[in-house]
Amino acid sequence: MAALQFPCTLFKTQNRMDDYSAEDMRCGDLTEAQLKSHYRLDYISDRVDPYMLTRRSSMDRPQSMFCCNRRGAGEKISRQQCAMMLFDEFRSLSRKFSIYGPYSHLIEKMITHMQNGNGTPFHDMSMDTALKEHIRNDRTKNSTYLLLQEALSININWENKCYPREGSGKLRDAVLSGKLPKFDRFQDNYNGMGITVHDTWATCITIKSLKIDNDRYRAVVHYQIQDHFGLDSDDILQTRFNQFHFFRIWFVLQRYCQFGFKPYITDIGATVEITGERNEIQK
Repeated sequence: MAALQFPCTLFKTQNRMDDYSAEDMRCGDLTEAQLKSHYRLDYISDRVDPYMLTRRSSMDRPQSMFCCNRRGAGEKISRQQCAMMLFDEFRSLSRKFSIYGPYSHLIEKMITHMQNGNGTPFHDMSMDTALKEHIRNDRTKNSTYLLLQEALSININWENKCYPREGSGKLRDAVLSGKLPKFDRFQDNYNGMGITVHDTWATCITIKSLKIDNDRYRAVVHYQIQDHFGLDSDDILQTRFNQFHFFRIWFVLQRYCQFGFKPYITDIGATVEITGERNEIQK
């Protein structure tokens, strides 16, 4: 009987890693006319008009962001000044989505990376910690951690102290039957992870090693996740996003041809230990 060799990649999403061709990775591809006619992005900011390149006063602000906003010429500013003011407002508005917790600082850090990073990938160790805690603390029936734990306990060849190569599909099936870790829980709406990651683009799960001793085992499993810090058309056309200045500013900074700030890939990784013992049915 052939034993499964490690490291062994159990699962990869159809969406590939390092995918810069995704729709939410586009930038600088829309005109003022397109933003206004198709996306209804006439009124973007309470501080500036990015189309007229003018600073707003309180008298310039309409009762509704969806109505015409030009009530007079404001103070002219440069495109660079306008972008800086939009990013400052972007950061200020982000605070309502990251009220508390150890990850509440991340969204402002990621906005600044969009402003200055020129599309380079982003990584922060606190995100790795958040992912590790999410995986280990998930005790729902859809937990990939618990499903892998069960599959290992049942399918290990205890007599030969190995995992059979022909049983690798059962480990993949265990992952497919669960829910990949995402930051879409209720608490993620306020702790900073929902606004920075929320859903994910690509996931890869690898068993790095498996040690079997008597009737117990210890598997080291690595989760690699990527997300895109960018918005696509489907995002901004949804009322739940379009109604907020936060997302309107984000979309314009990214997609308006006069700005074109690059979105980027967020890299998150976590290594967890899965331990268990010989399934009682097999004893």
